[in-house]
Amino acid sequence: MQSYLSLVREILDHGEERHDRTGVGTLSIFGTQTRYDLREGFPLLTTKKVLFKGILHELLWFLRGSTNIHDGLAEHTPIWNAWADEDGSLGPIYGHQWRNWGGHPQEAPGQRQGVDQIAAAVDLIKNQPHSRRILVNAWNVADLPHMKLPPCHLLFQFYVAGNRLDCQLYQRSADVALGVPFNIASYALLLTMMAQECGLEPGVFVHTLGDAHLYLNHLDGIREQLERKPLPLPKLEVAQKPMAELGPEDFQIHGYEHHPFIRFEVAV
Repeated sequence: MQSYLSLVREILDHGEERHDRTGVGTLSIFGTQTRYDLREGFPLLTTKKVLFKGILHELLWFLRGSTNIHDGLAEHTPIWNAWADEDGSLGPIYGHQWRNWGGHPQEAPGQRQGVDQIAAAVDLIKNQPHSRRILVNAWNVADLPHMKLPPCHLLFQFYVAGNRLDCQLYQRSADVALGVPFNIASYALLLTMMAQECGLEPGVFVHTLGDAHLYLNHLDGIREQLERKPLPLPKLEVAQKPMAELGPEDFQIHGYEHHPFIRFEVAV
């Protein structure tokens, strides 16, 4: 995870202090790219504990197309609670855009169905692996006013190289101390699942960031983290099942050694 730690140092050394909508303030740089090769291990940060269970449940919640925090999977990811309405709805966020782009929200069953972008990506990977159009987009401009929080990680693309599947994510806004370790592991997990579904080996996750920032109230914790020595990466094991049948019990992380948890407050 040296790529991640180098990004943190770059922001500390060269970041511009900026105001932001939360009022907390950030150090920020614009336009970065890091790469994580899954063949070297699963990129779960070791310089602090990262809760893999929460990452897993959130991703399965997205892939189910759900957008309500009262879904059983979302209850393991309480970070979303701050934005939900009184009924638990977040509007047409990630899961809706991934699985039902252009359709009515999942809370209205039987209404017009939209485009299942995940299924379309799987079909292209299997049948047109050299396509340059294997993309999934969450930035639906028409739906933005109805989302409780517009997507931060908003566009990802798959690339088939021989027997290897790579993935690049564009993330417009990146909370580097708290959110980015979660994002790295989540998309590495998605890449692994997509590769398995398509009979390929998971390869490189490329993480491209727009506004990459450290909140000012995270600086002490992030400096403590930089003093810690990275540990060997863990291994991910996924049951050999169709992606649609995978549940939380079908994923195991082996050999996850990590330094103690560091608490970072969420800027809402």
